[in-house]
Amino acid sequence: MIKKLTYSLILLLLPSLTLLAQTATITGSVKTADGKPADLVSIAIKGTNKATLTDGNGRYQIKRVTPGSYTVVASFVGLEKKEQTIETRSGETLIVNFILKENSTQLQEIVISTKKTNKVNAIVAKMPLKNLENPQVYNSVSSEIIKQQGITSYDDALRNVPGVMKTWGSTGRGGDGATFFAIRGFQAQAVLINGLPGITNGDLDLADVEEVQVIKGPSGTLFGGAYLNYGGLINTITKKPYFTTGGEITYNLGSFGLNRVSADVNTPLSKTEKIALRVNTAYTDQNNFQNAGFQKSFFIAPSLVYEVNDKLSFHVLTEIFQEERAVAPIFYPSDRYSPLPFKNVKDLNLNYNESFMSNDLTMKNPRFNLQAQMLYKISNQWTSQTVLSRSTVKSNGYYNYIYEDAVPTDQYFGQTFHKDQQTTSTTDVQQNFNGDFKVGNMRNRLLIGLDYFSRNAISNGSGYALVRHVTPQSGEVAYPVPGKTDTIPPVYLSQALVDNILATKPGSRTNVTNSAYSAYVSDVINFTPALAGMASLRVDHYVSKSAGGDNTTNYNQTYLSPKFGLVYQPVMDKVSIFANYMNAFVNVDPRASYTKDGDPNGTQSFKPEHANQWEAGVKTNLLSDKLNITASYYDIRVSDRVYPNPDNPNAYLQGGTVSSKGFELDVNANPAPGLNLIAAYSHNSIKIVKGFADDFYNQPGRTPGGQGAPDMANFWATYKFTRGNLKNFGFGVGGNYASEQKTIDNSVTGIFYLPSYVLINTSLFYTADSYRVTFNLNNITNKQYYVGTYSITPQAQRNFTLSLAYKF
Repeated sequence: MIKKLTYSLILLLLPSLTLLAQTATITGSVKTADGKPADLVSIAIKGTNKATLTDGNGRYQIKRVTPGSYTVVASFVGLEKKEQTIETRSGETLIVNFILKENSTQLQEIVISTKKTNKVNAIVAKMPLKNLENPQVYNSVSSEIIKQQGITSYDDALRNVPGVMKTWGSTGRGGDGATFFAIRGFQAQAVLINGLPGITNGDLDLADVEEVQVIKGPSGTLFGGAYLNYGGLINTITKKPYFTTGGEITYNLGSFGLNRVSADVNTPLSKTEKIALRVNTAYTDQNNFQNAGFQKSFFIAPSLVYEVNDKLSFHVLTEIFQEERAVAPIFYPSDRYSPLPFKNVKDLNLNYNESFMSNDLTMKNPRFNLQAQMLYKISNQWTSQTVLSRSTVKSNGYYNYIYEDAVPTDQYFGQTFHKDQQTTSTTDVQQNFNGDFKVGNMRNRLLIGLDYFSRNAISNGSGYALVRHVTPQSGEVAYPVPGKTDTIPPVYLSQALVDNILATKPGSRTNVTNSAYSAYVSDVINFTPALAGMASLRVDHYVSKSAGGDNTTNYNQTYLSPKFGLVYQPVMDKVSIFANYMNAFVNVDPRASYTKDGDPNGTQSFKPEHANQWEAGVKTNLLSDKLNITASYYDIRVSDRVYPNPDNPNAYLQGGTVSSKGFELDVNANPAPGLNLIAAYSHNSIKIVKGFADDFYNQPGRTPGGQGAPDMANFWATYKFTRGNLKNFGFGVGGNYASEQKTIDNSVTGIFYLPSYVLINTSLFYTADSYRVTFNLNNITNKQYYVGTYSITPQAQRNFTLSLAYKF
């Protein structure tokens, strides 16, 4: 019986075995001129449908090639093709290698469209996963896109990410003075650098940015609850040293007095050992588009890599940033209690060019960030990552806002000032172990991690003082005293004036330390090569302590944060269908409670506020990486929000709920050599489900604020000539759309709308081996548009940037 089965099996397999014996295999590698492997290079056999891409090591393999004469073509977007003529014979393996004339740095610059390639990413899941293998959605903006669009502000880079909108510019104030963005209806800030904490109260510099990533959805399981991240996390990937000499010096000039000089210099430090140093630095000086305001900054970021051997390496990054700005105030059109006399920008009649500020009143936000990593290959299956991150940021200067504080219908607003003196320091230590092994026939990619995070905030700021009243049209005209018939002269801002008034207001002295002790585990299991599941869990123990012996605000909390995902690839390495469940949490500080009569009633403690997301979608990597699409639908529900007690406004309840639903579509295509397209559309619907009807921030059925526009779209297309008289010339065109949005949504105050807008941007560039010239014209229709969170802030109209770069 066994013999009969064996003979039958041989007869069944014989045609296949015969076919394999009559075919050949082509394999090889592709390297750059400096000897580095080139990934994502397309390898094709002319006249056939056989093609593949090189992997991260620059290797490729094409099987089952019929014997004969062929031409093998190596091609990469924006490069001239390289061809080799070969002869294949039955049963042989032919090695065909290619060397590109570009070095690794030049190759990276040619990769215009790197948002959705199926390359391996080791940060989003804290383990090496290709995009198609990851059940989570993430988007990225490459340094090449930043260069092509002439972007000099970190905030502007995010305009290329679907569903992300700036809602509040950087104020510089302590704690949360960085720019706020809306992601999937929730607010977020750029708080991660290389996947590690990297806080800032001011701006971030683009000089050492290789890529800006937006990791979508509640991501507390792997990244903790130290930062608000219900809609997503913004992660900055920095430039890494390499082992050849090279660099670039760039000068940017532009509208509003922009002058910016930056340099990127890389050099090996040893002829015998693999040690390299890369230094990125920049100086920026620019005025505001309004009648006052400016920014001056200096940034330097040395980074070092030392590859001791094939198993052990060290990576160190240091960032030092000095910044001084005159920051325009946040303009709040409502006192949040009274009916609004105006419902939109036109009715408010806000002067677009009025800053309501003086260059004499500045904010300084120096920042220091250090990251050190030790990577060790324990075995072929296990690697170790030990990391230390240390950040210190200061807020030293004047923060102010304009607020309706008198009679809501009199068109006069109070301008309040505060002098901030706060230092925030964070320390993060992580130990991660990554394994890649099989249990039976199932592949496991396992992450085991420990994380210690500590944040200390010391504040010695002044009190808050009303300095003057202004009208939306101007802060410098005489106006009647509210409630009286007298007229008082205008109040012109100066540092002496503000300091004298603030001297009468008592300040505050606080010193608070928060710590989190966490452990997490995540496993991606391949049940089959096409079907994989992810299961992750974090346990987080949070401790908060105040200095000075005040124990009433000290508290501890322990919370579990799970994450699950499923990925099925009906077409391997080309199409994946995914679904995920994700979680995030934020620890809620205890609050003093009072009776209805205002008598102290102890301190209330709360559970962590948390978010849960369900999401499903599809990702593609088609036409040899020339068409990448991600489409997904998500449903996020935030629970356990704290809101005032309806029976006693001086106490609190926990149980408020917010629902956010929407879908996103992201397309990245390279339909022809030199032509690159980025297009995206997003829709979000967010509302408060459970809360307190009389609370401005938690009224059921209303939007919570800071959610951004419900509908957004972005587009960017570039074409670079690859041959002929116009070779190396290129142009780009694109823009952004945002629908009308509610910056205030309340049944008592009414709704205040920010108008929809369409922005159109263009670019012209020339790129040669040793230099690059780029001219960008932004907002070419000179559109007036606004952003805001319960507020209204005008944005820059038509402006240009000219960039001159020398590469060596």
